[in-house]
Amino acid sequence: MKPAQKGTRKSAKSTTATSKKFKGFTDEEHGAMRERIQELKADKEDGEGAVLAKIAEMPEPDRTMGKRLHAIIKESAPALSPRLWYGMPAYAKDGKVICFFQAAQKFKTRYATFGFSDKANLDEGAMWPTAFALKGLTATEEARIATLVKKAVS
Repeated sequence: MKPAQKGTRKSAKSTTATSKKFKGFTDEEHGAMRERIQELKADKEDGEGAVLAKIAEMPEPDRTMGKRLHAIIKESAPALSPRLWYGMPAYAKDGKVICFFQAAQKFKTRYATFGFSDKANLDEGAMWPTAFALKGLTATEEARIATLVKKAVS
């Protein structure tokens, strides 16, 4: 019986080359990470001021939507605390982000996004939406957002 030789085992990894190689983070992703680091270092006392300042920096129509979403969330779920999260306006309960607003220019997309984290109480069966594309806000969308935010914190 021959003793087993060390180092002769083949790796379990596939030897097939992949056509897409990781080329690093985009400038937008780097920017989001830098913003997050600054948020962690920043004074947590004035989350609302930071959120309103971030919204004020946004180009239209995101600025108007951000202001309106802020008002809807504050009215629908006063228990949520405004704060920045990866450079985006977000709203947290007990320090955990429940929902957030991502401006279209954040990652150069064609629409803004209103989303919910996994901490939101939106579970419905085996599948449910967690983010919504926003091109504008009408009374219908505002009512739906208010309902979702109330449910998310329930």
